[in-house]
Amino acid sequence: MLYPDFKLGSGLVLGVLTISTLTSSVVTAAPTEPLASKACSREALLATAEKYVAAQNTGKLDDLQSLFSTGASGNFTYRENNQIASIQKSVISKALNVEYSKSTADTVACASYTELIALTPEPYVIATQIRHGLDAPETITMVDSIVATTGALFFNATATLGYFRSESWKPIENPSSRPSREVLQQAIDGYLDLFGGPNGATALSRLPFGSPCERVEGSRYINCTDGMPAGGLGGSKENSMRRYVIDEVMGSADVLCSFTAVGNIPDSHELRIENGKIRYVHTITLCAIDDGPDWGPTCKAAKEGKSTRR
Repeated sequence: MLYPDFKLGSGLVLGVLTISTLTSSVVTAAPTEPLASKACSREALLATAEKYVAAQNTGKLDDLQSLFSTGASGNFTYRENNQIASIQKSVISKALNVEYSKSTADTVACASYTELIALTPEPYVIATQIRHGLDAPETITMVDSIVATTGALFFNATATLGYFRSESWKPIENPSSRPSREVLQQAIDGYLDLFGGPNGATALSRLPFGSPCERVEGSRYINCTDGMPAGGLGGSKENSMRRYVIDEVMGSADVLCSFTAVGNIPDSHELRIENGKIRYVHTITLCAIDDGPDWGPTCKAAKEGKSTRR
């Protein structure tokens, strides 16, 4: 997220920290997901993600819905913008012309993450995690989406599409070059800690930003450290409801959360680590469309046109 009034602390050197430094320094909560008890294959997770994209293209749930964990022992849940909702009335039931999609797979949590963009008939940028049964990985237990459209933070789907297409998110072919699951989670947690909580004051100095490191934030394409708070933002308020999808093959960690540090704001943050450094950060952040109590400082600044750093 973008904060124009914050400056980096003097003497702080970015992009030179090693992964070992990150691993030994970042103190974060352990993953909440239990380990998959049956084989959960990367290929199957990505195939289901493709079915999700197809469903969004057509607005028809048939193929995807056949995988839902339902019935007497079923426990399928749909969540949209951090609220439990009906999938039949969700954005997935609306046919969108998907211009771009990228999916990652987490074989430990038995989950996938898909980022997609549609321009017509309405503009959307959507972040979706799909979770499968740990004992029945062929079933879907949850579809969990952050759905951004006009009114979201710095929203411009056309600009975001151009930025995403200009980036390279190829699999990291050499296993020895891939960041570990632990490193990826510590990096994404450290990034969220920048904005509040007990680790906020030192989070920036512990993150291995690369050079270059580029951040897509709606219509903004900026350096990863531009406008970042050097000493935390939300005091004791830590960004909550963190749900992870971590893919070592893609060097990716995504977390859906409530951006509690600045307000109860649905949010997705994804980062990619290449050669031990953070290379890309993608953020999808909602804002209320009025001046109600859910407006955080960042959303107010965006609405008033004050956040202009690029």
